[in-house]
Amino acid sequence: MSSLVLCSVADQGVVLAEALRVLRPGGIFAFYEHVRAGGRLLGRVEDLLTPVWGVVAGGCHPNRDTVASITTAGFEVESVRRFGFSVLPGVPDVAHVIGRARKS
Repeated sequence: MSSLVLCSVADQGVVLAEALRVLRPGGIFAFYEHVRAGGRLLGRVEDLLTPVWGVVAGGCHPNRDTVASITTAGFEVESVRRFGFSVLPGVPDVAHVIGRARKS
């Protein structure tokens, strides 16, 4: 299970490789993460803010394509739901995903 973790680790590939290693065949990797915005303009804004945001927010990278990283690590993504979520009224929604992936 990963909940708002993969945005802040230095190397998603290393973390996901370890998750894949410790899961038994058929094991489920459930995830809830914030991810790169779907729109090109907002994605570029996230790219520009990431260096500063990472310092302020404990290494967080709001511009990562985490679902692609999960797939690249060798998981089979079974379900994923993308949605916007804001932590405070008046703050723009940030893209999030929730889903599950399986080890082959």
